[in-house]
Amino acid sequence: MTYTDDIAFTFERGAYADHSTPLVRNAWYVAGLAKEISRDIIARRFLGVDVALYRTLAGEPIAVRNRCPHRSFPLAKGRLEGDTLVCGYHGMAFDPSGRCTNMPSMPIVPANANVRSFPLAERGPLVWIWMGNPDLADDSLIPDTSWLNDPAWASVGGSFAMDCDYVSMHENLLDQTHFPFLHPGTVGTVAYARSKLKVRQEGNVVIIDRSLKNSPPPGIYGIPAKIMHKDVDRLSEARFASPAIHTAFAQIIDHAPDDGKPSVYRFNITHLITPESNGRIHYWWFNSRDFAHDDAEINQFMYDASTKAYLEDVDALEAILKVVQTDIEPQFDLNFAPDKPGLMMRSVLYKLAAEEAGYASL
Repeated sequence: MTYTDDIAFTFERGAYADHSTPLVRNAWYVAGLAKEISRDIIARRFLGVDVALYRTLAGEPIAVRNRCPHRSFPLAKGRLEGDTLVCGYHGMAFDPSGRCTNMPSMPIVPANANVRSFPLAERGPLVWIWMGNPDLADDSLIPDTSWLNDPAWASVGGSFAMDCDYVSMHENLLDQTHFPFLHPGTVGTVAYARSKLKVRQEGNVVIIDRSLKNSPPPGIYGIPAKIMHKDVDRLSEARFASPAIHTAFAQIIDHAPDDGKPSVYRFNITHLITPESNGRIHYWWFNSRDFAHDDAEINQFMYDASTKAYLEDVDALEAILKVVQTDIEPQFDLNFAPDKPGLMMRSVLYKLAAEEAGYASL
């Protein structure tokens, strides 16, 4: 499906995910940064389930339910003895698979005294978790983020916890018309928001292509490349790749580069979204570039500018969710032509949630 007309079109009737749609569980989500997971047990909630994360003595990341089967004591408040996780309430001990190996108050460990373990996979700076049916946890389905571990790219990154739903976050990332208004001076320009877009869908992946020629670059690209005084060509692709990830690739072309300067600058932005619940998400981001790899000043600028823009998203999306949850008078949101990519994404999430529930629709 491709759409290029920026005037008007008729939206197909269909079902679209929103803040109340069940979360898609059969997908790989980011559990955390590899450097966060250590011999110190940490607690996180993913898709409504509390999880304890740690590493074995050999360095393997482990995830088990953060709830002792005896009296629901959080296992992250326990301790590690070798590779064994010991509950801090009654001393029940669990191996990395979640099997109970010792129950001090009982001579025999009951066969059902186990905790659920979750498949994990470490890829570069990220650790991914599968919260759904473990029999479907195919690590070939882990989204590609190879550039985060590629020396050809220099990356800065950060993270937030946000009170919003993951549907709204993905829609925000696909909605490029808000850039010059919510993020003035950093991410977007009015000319970019008005430029034509092409939308296509490949399976469950929604992709936007947009080009803008002979126009000033936004600050987040022009300042580090030192080309704010020029008119350049800007080619971009935004991609909803899975319920857990959105990527944005930008290529800035300077047709009259200064001496010793490149004519092409590339940026790759990675957004990683893991729902804690239907109204709260974990959000990690990386902004990568293919030039000035060791420039500390550019690194700091990219970090500061990205953080500013994403905090503006946080503020907007948290405000929207508050209105949706507390305003009792019904409202049906208007949809306009540039909303097409977001609606396509919402249709995908609705379909995936319905398939998991075993229904044609929810």
